[in-house]
Amino acid sequence: QVQLVESGGGLVQAGGSLRLSCAASGRTFSNYAMGWFRQAPGKERLFVAATGRSGGGSYYADSVKGRFTISRDNAKNIAYLQMNSLKPEDTAVYYCAAGWLASGSPNEYHYWGQGTQVTVSS
Repeated sequence: QVQLVESGGGLVQAGGSLRLSCAASGRTFSNYAMGWFRQAPGKERLFVAATGRSGGGSYYADSVKGRFTISRDNAKNIAYLQMNSLKPEDTAVYYCAAGWLASGSPNEYHYWGQGTQVTVSS
């Protein structure tokens, strides 16, 4: 079992930045790929970014490429999502997830955090 807790969400103006953190506990963090997803009200949960077990490979949704960066610190058992140049359409609840593969499909992830709200005002 892996427990994931997100933090760092909040209200920010368009063009601003936020860094989300995902703290993991339980099983060995470095055994898992990590992903970030987001869900806006009334919408499905969408892929944002993913990284492999060592953090060497990263993947992004087209909508966030060049603005968001996923990273991880295996010594601290934390994954991050640095979000720059935020837009109102980035407003959503952001979830981190752990799984065996760095994938864009939520079905590949076995453990999920509770989510953190990100609101971008125009």
